[in-house]
Amino acid sequence: MPIELECKVRVSSHAGLREKMRSAGAVFISKVAETNTLFDLPDRSLQRAGCGLRVRSTVTVEGQDHGATLTFKGARTPGAFKRREEIELTVGDAAAMAGVLRALGYTERIIFEKRRESWRLGACRIELDEMPRLGLFVEVEGPDESAIRSALAALGLAENQSIIDSYASMVANLADRDDARPIMLRFE
Repeated sequence: MPIELECKVRVSSHAGLREKMRSAGAVFISKVAETNTLFDLPDRSLQRAGCGLRVRSTVTVEGQDHGATLTFKGARTPGAFKRREEIELTVGDAAAMAGVLRALGYTERIIFEKRRESWRLGACRIELDEMPRLGLFVEVEGPDESAIRSALAALGLAENQSIIDSYASMVANLADRDDARPIMLRFE
């Protein structure tokens, strides 16, 4: 069972972090724009269980298709950082995958955009994320808590700044409604 282990921190700027990553020997991977669509059954059983089912499409900053994924995220388990089962696979067509999920009875619950810049620092992947209305974040994902703590130290970030909430739950908290329409958060 693949496990996602990450620390997410809200920041006021990414500029200084880029400099710290370069100084620490981090390697730039890519910069993309994402559209994340989270699905659930009409009874919201995935949400109630703390799970997620997501179709993500990405394009490069130049506008080229960068692919799509289908991801299942299990409920969080206790620990210093966010830890949960994550099963992810590449799909050829995000719209077709969404159509399959709708045919199986799932509906779009949350749709949000995100700008993401990815780096590699040692055994960790560092994501510099920008979300409309929510601001700027850094995600450090690694193989174990020690590697994540090491990356956080290199970035000058403290473990106690960690945010356990997912982006989906942050977006859901912005909406003040509980109806069948999907919650949408997009860049203007």
